Amino acid sequence: MLIALQVCASRLRRRSTALVGRCGRWRWARGSPESPAASRAAYSAQLASESSLAARLAQAGLDWQPRKFMIVSAIFGVFGFALAMFAGGGPLAAIGLAFAFGFGLPRWILSFLKKRREKAFLKALPDAVDVIVRGIKAGLPLFESLKVVAADSPEPLRSEFSAIIETQAIGMPLGEACSRLYERMPVPEANFFGIVIAIQQKSGGNLSEALGNLSKVLRDRKKMAEKIQAMSMEAKASAGIIGALPPIVMLLVYLTTPAYISLLWTHPTGQLMLVGCIVWMSMGILVMKKMINFDF
Repeated sequence: MLIALQVCASRLRRRSTALVGRCGRWRWARGSPESPAASRAAYSAQLASESSLAARLAQAGLDWQPRKFMIVSAIFGVFGFALAMFAGGGPLAAIGLAFAFGFGLPRWILSFLKKRREKAFLKALPDAVDVIVRGIKAGLPLFESLKVVAADSPEPLRSEFSAIIETQAIGMPLGEACSRLYERMPVPEANFFGIVIAIQQKSGGNLSEALGNLSKVLRDRKKMAEKIQAMSMEAKASAGIIGALPPIVMLLVYLTTPAYISLLWTHPTGQLMLVGCIVWMSMGILVMKKMINFDF
C-alpha cells in the first residue's frame, strides 16, 4: 500500500513539474511574465469580446462562429493589401486599404445585416401582437397564440418566437423566455413586449388589453419613425451629395488628365496627402451621420 502511494506521489510530482515547465516556457515565449490575476483578466476580456461578437453575429442572422468571422476579415484584409500593391499604391496605401477591407468592411456589412433584420422584425411585430390579442380573446392560451405567430409569421419574427417556444418547452418560465427576446433582438419594442408578458405572468391582469395597448404603442412608434425619416431625408440627401462630391471630382479628373492626379498615389507626399484626405472625409461623414440620425 505504501509503495503504491509513493508511486502515485512521484507521478503527481513529475506531472506538476512538467506543467510548471510548460507554463514557464509559455510565459517566456510571450516575452513578459504575467501574474495569475492578469492572466485571468486577459482571458475574461477575450471571452467577453468573443461573446459580444457572437451575439452580434446572431443578431445579424448569421450562423457563424467568431473564428470564422475573423478568418473572413483576414481574407478581406489580404485582398485589400494585394489590390493596393497590384495597383502600385505603395506600402502606406496598401496598409490603409488592408485595414479598411479587413476591419471596416466586414463590420460594416455585419452592422448593415443587423439593422436590416431589426427593421424586418419591427415591421412585422405589431401584426404579430394583434394575432396574439385575437387568439387570447378567442380563448386560446398565451403559449398557443405564440405558436401561431411562430408558425405563420415571416422571418425573423418566426425564428425569434420559435426560440421563445423552445426555451419555454425546456422549463424556463414564459415571462423570462419573452424577456430574453431583447438579448437576441436589441430594440426597445422587443423589450416592451418582454416586460408586458413578464408583468402579466407575475401579477396577472387583462393580458389582451395590455397587449392591445402595446400594439397601439408599437404602431405609433412606427409612424413617428417614418415621419422622422421623411423630415430628415433632405439633410440625408445633402450629406450624401457632399460626401460623394470629392470622389466624383477625383474620378472625372483622372478620366480627363490621369497624369495630373496620378501623383497622389505614385509620389510619397501625394500618398500622405491622400491618406489625410481620406481621414478627414471619414470624420466629416461620421459627424454628418451623427447629426442627421435621430433616436427616440
